[in-house]
Parts: sequence; structure tokens; C-alpha cells
Amino acid sequence: QVQLVESGGGLVQPGGSLRLSCAASGSISRLYIMGWYRQAPGKQREWVAGINNSGGTNYVDSVKGRFLVGRDNAKNTVYLQMNSLKPEDTALYYCNSVPPVNSWGQGTQVTVSS
Repeated sequence: QVQLVESGGGLVQPGGSLRLSCAASGSISRLYIMGWYRQAPGKQREWVAGINNSGGTNYVDSVKGRFLVGRDNAKNTVYLQMNSLKPEDTALYYCNSVPPVNSWGQGTQVTVSS
């Protein structure tokens, strides 16, 4: 497994944008699908976005049209562009393979509030 470090979270108003990054300690090219998960207070962790090695993507219905996931295998990095943020997007965001085979990182907090 590789170690994963998420960054880029913060406090943003509804309708705002954030770009999250996930740095892996080793190659992610062998991880066919990489993606993002989130966990809101009092709720279970849920999958939100994934991207395969061919650039194909998929998203949970609640973020379709607002979030974009990308990966750069040469940099061992995964990204999540988050647009039109809503209060219900508030959560601790994690990256991992899909399905998750690596240890979870510390996550990065996204808070959407006015």
C-alpha cells in the first residue's frame, strides 16, 4: 500500500470553490481507480468520486455537475475540484483507491458555511 496525504481544505461560503490534492508516497499507476471519500459529523464515510487510468470518471449523484476528479500518475497525485459548494458538502475528505486498499490518511476538512 501507499501512504496518502490530503490537503487543500478550508472554510468557504456556499457557492464557492476549493481544490483538494492528494499526494501518494508511491506509484498510483497500479491502482486502477483512485478517488475521494468524505465523512460528515455523525455520518458514515461515503465514496464521492473516482477516476480510472484511462481518465474515465464517476461521481455520487449529489456532486455530479459540481465536482471534477483528476489524477496525475507521473506526480502520484489525485485532485478534486469542488465547485458550487453547498453546506451539505461539509465533511472531512479523504483520498484512496476504489475500493480502498490503503490506510486512510488524516483527511482535509472542508467546511461550507455562511
